Amino acid sequence: MKYLPIPFTSYEKFTIIVLSLLQFTVVVDFMVLSPLGAFLMPGLGITTSQFGIVVSVYAISAGASGLLTAGFADMFDRKKTLLFFYTGFIIGTLFCGIADSYQQLLLARVFTGIFGGVIGSVSYAIIADTFKMEVRGRVMGFVQISFAASQVLGIPIGLYLASKSDWHAPFKMIVFASVPVGIIILLKLKPITDCLVDKQEKKAFKHLWATASNPDYQLGFIATMLFAAGGFMIMPFSSTFMVNNVLIPESSLPLIFCITGLFSIATGPFLGRLTDKFGKYRMFLFGSLLSMVMVYIYTNLGPNPMWVVVLTNVVLWVGISSRMISSSALTSGIPEVRDRGAYMGINSSMQHFSGGIASFLSGLIVSQPIKSSPILFFNVVGYITIIIMILTTIMMFFIDRQVSAKLQIARA
Repeated sequence: MKYLPIPFTSYEKFTIIVLSLLQFTVVVDFMVLSPLGAFLMPGLGITTSQFGIVVSVYAISAGASGLLTAGFADMFDRKKTLLFFYTGFIIGTLFCGIADSYQQLLLARVFTGIFGGVIGSVSYAIIADTFKMEVRGRVMGFVQISFAASQVLGIPIGLYLASKSDWHAPFKMIVFASVPVGIIILLKLKPITDCLVDKQEKKAFKHLWATASNPDYQLGFIATMLFAAGGFMIMPFSSTFMVNNVLIPESSLPLIFCITGLFSIATGPFLGRLTDKFGKYRMFLFGSLLSMVMVYIYTNLGPNPMWVVVLTNVVLWVGISSRMISSSALTSGIPEVRDRGAYMGINSSMQHFSGGIASFLSGLIVSQPIKSSPILFFNVVGYITIIIMILTTIMMFFIDRQVSAKLQIARA
C-alpha cells in the first residue's frame, strides 16, 4: 500500500513553526558553548576540565529543575508553563552575555539551565498532546530542523561575532532573537489544558513518584540516559579537536557548521517522513549504525583537508538526526495522557543529568598539556560513545515492542 502522509491543519503548521523557533533559540544557547571553547578557554584562562564543568553545569541544573517541576507539569496550562520557563531562560542567557569571569559564567549557566532545561520537555508534551502517533515522525523531523538551523545560522553567526568581538556576543544575539519568539507564543499559541482533567486527583510529589516508579516508563528513562550520554561525550570538545588536531583554522569553523546545518535542514523532514513510513525503530537502528561508524572515523581524524572534515560532519549528522527524530517520535508513545507532562519532565531530567555527567567525564578523559597543542585521548571518548550507542539500540528495541503493543490494544 502506498504511503500517504496525513496533511497538517493551518494551526498545526503554526504550532510546528513556533516550537521549532523556540527550540532553535534554546538549542543555539546550549550548542554554541561547545564551539566557543576555542575562544572561551583562552579568553577566561581556563583548563579543559573547567570548560567541561561549564558545559555540564547547564545540563545538571536543567536535570534538577526538570525533576523538581515534573510533578506539577500536568497541573497547569502548558502554554503558561512554557512562557514562564522561556522568560527565565532569556534572563539567564542575558546573564551569560554580561559575565566577565569563570565564576560568573558558571552561575549564569546554572540559572539558564534551571529554566532552559524544562522547555524541551514542555515542548514535546505539547507535540504529543497535539499530534497523533502516526505523524509524530514528520513533526519531529520539522522540529529537529532547529538543531540544523542552529548550525546554519546560530552557531556560525555566533562564532563570527565571537571572532570579531568576544565570546559574550553570541549570548546577546540569542537574547535578541528569543524575545520576539516569546511574544508570538504569548499572543498566538492556544492554551493546552487536556492534561488538567485529573487535576483535582493529583498531588505534585505523589504524581511525580507514581510516574517515576511506573515500570512501563522506566525503560524509557534508562534509554534516554544512555542516548544523552552518547551524544554529550564528544560534543564539548569537537571544535577544539578540529582546530588543534585536524588543523582546521578557527575562521573555517563557521563554514563547517553552516554546510553541515544546511544539509541537515534539507534532510530533516525527509528523515521524519521515512520514520513514519518505515517505522521508528528501523530508522533508529539505521541512524545508530551510521553514527557508530562515523564517530569512530571522526574521533580518529588527523590533519585533513577541509572537504574531508565537511563530508565527515555531514554524514555523522545524518546518523545523529535519524536517531534523534526516530527516538523522540518513538518514546513519545510511552506515557499515558494523564502522565505525559510528568513523564517528559523526568525524561528531560534524565537526559540532562546523563549529558552533564558525560560532559564532565569527557573533560576528565581528554587533556591538552600545552595551550593550542593537540588534545589527547579524544578517540577514547569515541570508543565509549560507540559502546553506549550499542546499549541504547538494544534498549530502544524493547521500547519499540512496548509501544507497538500499546497501540494495538488502543486500536482493538
